[in-house]
Amino acid sequence: MEKRHAVRSFTDGRIEGEIKDALDKEVAACNSEGGLRIQLVTDEPEAFGGFMSRHSDFSNVRNYIALVGADNTESREKLGYYGERLVILAQRLGLNSCWVALTFSKRKSKVEVGPGEALVCAIALGYGTTQGGESHPIKRPDEVSKCGTGVPEWFAKGVECALLAPTALMKQNFMFEYRDRKVYATSKGICAPVNLGIVKYHFEVGAGKDNVVWG
Repeated sequence: MEKRHAVRSFTDGRIEGEIKDALDKEVAACNSEGGLRIQLVTDEPEAFGGFMSRHSDFSNVRNYIALVGADNTESREKLGYYGERLVILAQRLGLNSCWVALTFSKRKSKVEVGPGEALVCAIALGYGTTQGGESHPIKRPDEVSKCGTGVPEWFAKGVECALLAPTALMKQNFMFEYRDRKVYATSKGICAPVNLGIVKYHFEVGAGKDNVVWG
């Protein structure tokens, strides 16, 4: 999570073999657990081939993860959670990535979207021409958390890990609160449900999933 940065320019390296198999396996697991229809698309240049993508400095994006699920708030939060789980796996596999909400063509993408579903956003994927390298803009833990006395150490670790999460425009408009032995999380602003899912995944990794009871 500390090493992962947004990357928008990619080489011609193909996602194949064991790396593709690992991604396919994890996509299937995420869909099964979350009741989603996330799809891995490889060797497809059209979705990121338009003016908006080029204007946003995307280059040679031929692979992406399409985040598809029921068209409701609960599903969007799940797509954030499981999408970030896939992003971290991709980083571990030596790939680079970037979350994308608007600057790709949903119409040109090779994605199946059924009745009552939505293609909420995508994750550009591949071998980056760089590793990103920019520092995560980070707020202080006390700016994104509320807690009283007797807060367990794992809660603080969860907040620290959440501060490494990518969020829309890097605003980090989220808040964690610990009370009555439960963790309450909220997010606001653009793409709030997706952002909430992303930061919840990071929080669980830092805190230890078994410690977290969501309120």
